[in-house]
Amino acid sequence: MTAVPVDDHEDFADADRGFIAVLDPPEITMDDGRVVWNAEAYAFLAGNCPDTAHESLWRQGRLVSRQGLYEVTDGIYQARGLDLANMTLVEGDHGVIVIDPLRSAETAAAALELYRKYRGDRPVTGLIYTHSHVNHFGGARGVLPHGHHPVPVLAPAGFLAHAVSENIDAGVAMARRAVYLYGTGLPKGPDGQIGCGLGTAPSTGTMTLIPPTVDITSTGQEEIVDGIRTVFQLTPGTEAPAEMNFSLPAHQALCLAENATHTLHTVLTLRGGAVRDTRAWARYLGEALALFGDEAEVAFASHHWPTWGKERVAALLAGQRDLYAYLHDQTLRLLNEGLTGTEIAEELRLPPELERSWAHHGYFGSLSHHVRAIYQRHLGWFDGNPAHLWEHPPAEQARRYVDTMGGIEATVDAGKRYAADGDLRFAATLLNHAVFADPHNLRARRALALVYERLGHGCENGAWRNFYLTGASELRGTLAEAPPDIADPELARALTVDQLLDSLAIRIDGPRAWSTALTLDLYLPDEDRTWHLTLSHGALTHLSSPGAPTPAKERTPDLTLTLTKPQLLGLLAGHEPGERAQDGETGALHELLGLLSTPRPTFPVVTP
Repeated sequence: MTAVPVDDHEDFADADRGFIAVLDPPEITMDDGRVVWNAEAYAFLAGNCPDTAHESLWRQGRLVSRQGLYEVTDGIYQARGLDLANMTLVEGDHGVIVIDPLRSAETAAAALELYRKYRGDRPVTGLIYTHSHVNHFGGARGVLPHGHHPVPVLAPAGFLAHAVSENIDAGVAMARRAVYLYGTGLPKGPDGQIGCGLGTAPSTGTMTLIPPTVDITSTGQEEIVDGIRTVFQLTPGTEAPAEMNFSLPAHQALCLAENATHTLHTVLTLRGGAVRDTRAWARYLGEALALFGDEAEVAFASHHWPTWGKERVAALLAGQRDLYAYLHDQTLRLLNEGLTGTEIAEELRLPPELERSWAHHGYFGSLSHHVRAIYQRHLGWFDGNPAHLWEHPPAEQARRYVDTMGGIEATVDAGKRYAADGDLRFAATLLNHAVFADPHNLRARRALALVYERLGHGCENGAWRNFYLTGASELRGTLAEAPPDIADPELARALTVDQLLDSLAIRIDGPRAWSTALTLDLYLPDEDRTWHLTLSHGALTHLSSPGAPTPAKERTPDLTLTLTKPQLLGLLAGHEPGERAQDGETGALHELLGLLSTPRPTFPVVTP
C-alpha cells in the first residue's frame, strides 16, 4: 500500500475524544473465577513497534486496544475495548437504550456497570441489535437479565433466523478456524497476538440471546423507544445477511453498524461463511450518504471510534462506498477479460487516493482475498482450467510434488533456500508440500514454522498474522484449543424445528446409514404441526404438515412421537426428555440416534 504520513494523528485524537474512565479493575470474570476478558492485556502496545510486527498493524492495535467509557455526543456513550465490539448507550426519557450488547453476558454487564458508575443507575429501556453476528448480541442477558421488565428489542428483518443459524451447518469447522483467525491460542505480546484489526479479540464468556420484539422491515421505518426517535435503513447482504444503519435525528448522529469501520472489512471471512455482496454494500453506503449525510454531525459504528463533522462523515461514507464498488467492478472487468481470481488478486491495486486513507487498509479484510471472494461469488471456485477439475487432495498431491523434487530433504533444502532469498510465499508452498507428504518430519515442520512466523510478523492484516502464527504454533506441536462453548440455552431454543432437524441431518454418518430405512413422525402440540422424517440411502430429509399426524396410505411411520420443543431439544442432545406419547417401535429412534457422528471441535489445520 501507498505510505500514509506517520505524523497523521487524527485517528488517535478521535479515539481519545470524549474519554471518561477506564474499567478498573480491568479483568472481567465468570462466577467461577475464570477470566473472560482482560482489558489491560494489550498494554504492551503503548511501546514502540518491534521488528516482529508491521508498523501499520501495530498502530491499529494501539487504537483498538483503548478501553473504557467514552462520550460520543450529548446523550450517547460507548464502552470500547471491553470486547471485540463496542456497546453504545443512548439516554432516553426514563433510562438508557443499549445498542449491540457485546459477545458475552459478563462483558456486557461490566460495560453497563461502568456506564452507570458515571452516568447514574439508569434502567435499560430498550435494546437494539444492528446485525446478526454473535459479538453484537451474545451479551444481551448481561444488560437484560432474566426477570427484567420487558422492553422493546429491535433488530433488522431476518435477524433471528441468521443469528441462530449462521454457524449451524458448518459451525464446528467455522469455530475451529475462528481460533486461528483471532489467534486465541497465542500469547498476547509483540511476538504473538496483537489484535485482529477489527478489535483485539472476542471475549470468552456466556453467549445469550433475547429474541427481537420489533422487526425493522423497510428503509425509512421510524420507531420511538423511551422518547428517542430512530430512522432506519435496512442493509441486508452487506457485512451481515441481516443488518441495518440508523439515524438518531435529535442527536444528529448516525449508527453505521459494521458497514463502515476504520478498516477494509471482510467479503469472505477466514473462518468461512457466505460471500458478501460488495455491489450491494457499496450501494447501501451511497444510500446512507444520501439519506443521512446532510444531518449527521457524528457517525459511530459497532467497532472502532466515531467520526465527527459532516464533511468527515460524508468522506468516510463516500470512501468506503468507492472502496467496495471499485473492488467489485474491477474484479468483474478483469474476470471478463479472462483473468482468474488468483491472477486478478495479484494485479488489482486500489487508486492512490483510496490507498492514502488508513480506513482502507487491510487490517481485517484483505484486497487479495476480496478479489478471490468476488470471483467465487460470480464464477465459483473453478477457474476454467481443466487441470483443476480433478486434482489430488493435499496430502496425495504433496507426496507427488516431493517425489518429483527428489524427496523430503531436497524439498526442505529448496524451501529454505527460497526463504533465505526472501521469497517466503514460495518457501511456504514448498515446505507445506514437505509437511503434507511426511507430517512427522521435524525438519520440515520447523522450517515451515519459521517461514510462517516471518510471514506473520510482516503482516499488516491482523487476521493473516494470527493465522500464520497459530499455524507456526501447531507445527511446533501446540494444537490451539478452542475456547469453551458457553452458550445460554436461549440460543438453542431460538432455533426453529426445521433448523433443529437440519442440524441433525448433517450429523448422519452416510456410509453407515446406506442400508437403513426409517420413517418417524414428530408431533409438537405447542406448534400444532407434525414433522415427517425419512431416512433413506444415507440421507435424512423431512417435511411438515399442519395438525396432528393422520393415517396415510402411502406412509406408515415406524414411530410417532408427541413431544414439546424442549423435549425435542433434549432428545437431539442425547437426553431422555421424560414423558411423551409414542406409537410404534422405540428402537427406530435409538437406531436413528445411533447413526449420528460426533463433530471434532479441535482438529489440525496446517497439518494433515
